[in-house]
Amino acid sequence: MEKDMRQLSGGMMDRRDFLKISGMLGVGLTAAVAIPASAETVKFDRKLYKVSETRIAMGTFVSMTLLHASRDQAQEAICRAFEEIDRLTRDMNRFDQGTAVAQLNREGHLTDVPPDMVNVVRRALVHYKISNGAFDISVKPVVDLLKSRFSGKNPSPPSNKEMAEALRLVDASHIQLEGNSISLKKSGMGITLDGIAKGYIIDKASDKVSKLGIENYLINAGGDIRTSGRRLDGKPWTIAVQDPHKMQQYPDKIRMTNGAIATSGNYEVYFDREKMFHHIVNPYNGLSPNASNSVSVLAKSAMDADALSTSVFVMRPEKGIRFVNSLPGCECLLVGKGNRKMHSAGWKSA
Repeated sequence: MEKDMRQLSGGMMDRRDFLKISGMLGVGLTAAVAIPASAETVKFDRKLYKVSETRIAMGTFVSMTLLHASRDQAQEAICRAFEEIDRLTRDMNRFDQGTAVAQLNREGHLTDVPPDMVNVVRRALVHYKISNGAFDISVKPVVDLLKSRFSGKNPSPPSNKEMAEALRLVDASHIQLEGNSISLKKSGMGITLDGIAKGYIIDKASDKVSKLGIENYLINAGGDIRTSGRRLDGKPWTIAVQDPHKMQQYPDKIRMTNGAIATSGNYEVYFDREKMFHHIVNPYNGLSPNASNSVSVLAKSAMDADALSTSVFVMRPEKGIRFVNSLPGCECLLVGKGNRKMHSAGWKSA
């Protein structure tokens, strides 16, 4: 899901172009880059402004639309929210060797872990448990293996032996979290927070906006969306589920007031030219799931929606829907092969 709020100074740029420019392989968070922001303020009457701004952060386009009686207060809230996004993106970037995440991956043990990282790892371990291992932040060895095998002059899939060695290190049950200390119990283990940190960062940005008295807003970070209140006409926000084939033929639309939705898909970034290995990894076998093209999950928080969309994408569609049906306050929509759509029991179209 994503809204077409991509007009930046100098022309149009889509996420794929940005990923090429930034040199990313589609895995990991990146800090905001120096590309001009797109901002808009519209006064509707004496009592209401719509203030919108789009910037690039976390390796994607982040758009915020706020409705409030004070233009200055809305602009300040947007500024504070983007500052929070930039701070947390820097802190959780595993590619920056100075962060706590990178240090943990190097040393296997870390004390005095920053509170935000503790929160994300703790919730990630909850999702590991409830998904029976479908969501596993310890897949870093497999991700690193795929990156190294496909980034050289002679790219090729990993051998069975190489994959087996990497998979031996994948098991989040060997991540020990006690207070503000984290230990990786197997030498060579590593974690990646890519499947959950983005949602957490959106939630924290949402908190900044709410604490400044803004009740009606929408935050869209490349399709991971957090909403509060209602739009200008008093109706719920209308969200279009992203088309996996990028043809703007949206699989569905939904209405939201307070909550979050996130989409995981196989349409963004691949490691190989044949498009067999993409950025979502099955922690059981190291392969990229191919039963679904996209999975969208509604939840109360963007962090949970983020993790659950990855979990369900890894599962077979029928199992994923049963899983979501068992979770209170959550719904999902799956787009499978041949654009076949499946959804949870309580999914409601707009």
